[in-house]
Amino acid sequence: MNLDELRKIRKENLLAHKKKKREYYLKSKFKKKVIDYEDELKDLNFLSKIKEIAHNQKLYVDGRMDSIKKKLKEYKEFKKEYYKQNKEKILEYNKEYRERKKEELKKYRKDYYKKLKENENKLEKE
Repeated sequence: MNLDELRKIRKENLLAHKKKKREYYLKSKFKKKVIDYEDELKDLNFLSKIKEIAHNQKLYVDGRMDSIKKKLKEYKEFKKEYYKQNKEKILEYNKEYRERKKEELKKYRKDYYKKLKENENKLEKE
């Protein structure tokens, strides 16, 4: 095969791929149905639609219940393992955090009582 034949085959393959991609796009575009909400939500049809939606949601959740429970269990195990491995780091961080908050609280109280005393002095002068 020479270079011209390879280019021709590559171009044909590319065009075929683009055509297939376009057909898929158009197919998925036409799948979407337009909903007429005025018709869907009329008084007669409203209650049945709400029931249908609730039923579909329940079926979806029931279908995924096992996988949801499995993921929750895996997460709890992961969390437990993480806390076992990083227990010292977590305790150290919590200790530093409590000390920092204690210092901030002392500063806040000091400022608060100072302002309170200043307000009392202003009231006495008036």
